[in-house]
Amino acid sequence: MLLPELILASTSPYRKALLQRLQIPFRCVASHVDESPLPDETPEQLVARLALAKAQAVLASHPEALVIGADQMACCAGRVLGKPESVARAEEQLQWLQGRRVEYLNGIAIADASGAEQFIVPYSLTLRALSPEDIRRYIEKDQPLDCAGSLRSEGLGISLLEKMEGADPNALMGMPLLTISEVLRRRGYALP
Repeated sequence: MLLPELILASTSPYRKALLQRLQIPFRCVASHVDESPLPDETPEQLVARLALAKAQAVLASHPEALVIGADQMACCAGRVLGKPESVARAEEQLQWLQGRRVEYLNGIAIADASGAEQFIVPYSLTLRALSPEDIRRYIEKDQPLDCAGSLRSEGLGISLLEKMEGADPNALMGMPLLTISEVLRRRGYALP
């Protein structure tokens, strides 16, 4: 049986590296989707909508493919946490987050010409108490300026955590591989 080409609707090096762990051939294609939230859209609605929009945008130009769209958002105490993009903003985020529970919501859409399957996979973590020196040293060493919540858990950021909770730790990095593997196996892709 000839399976459709697998495409990841993303150019994120993090998502690409995670999906490569499944050892299935795929390629990455940028989706060029506007990621602005709609008025009164909840974080769950936003990640679901964006994951589907990314998958559908790539599917439009690759109609024979199976496309994975993904989006992630970090939330804490009703506040959406973006990528800090500066050291000062990263320091501010980590200072505010210490001792708090941060929820990472992952929207996943796996689409082909017949339709799409959608999932929201949460993962949460709690930061321990941090001194200003802990925060400065962490940011200097790990450079998490492109990570929502100013935390790179797959790096030194793990040392800032008190607790991690969720069914799939890969979800924290933006690709819930357990869910994706299940769908790909069901669709005939060779996974153990």
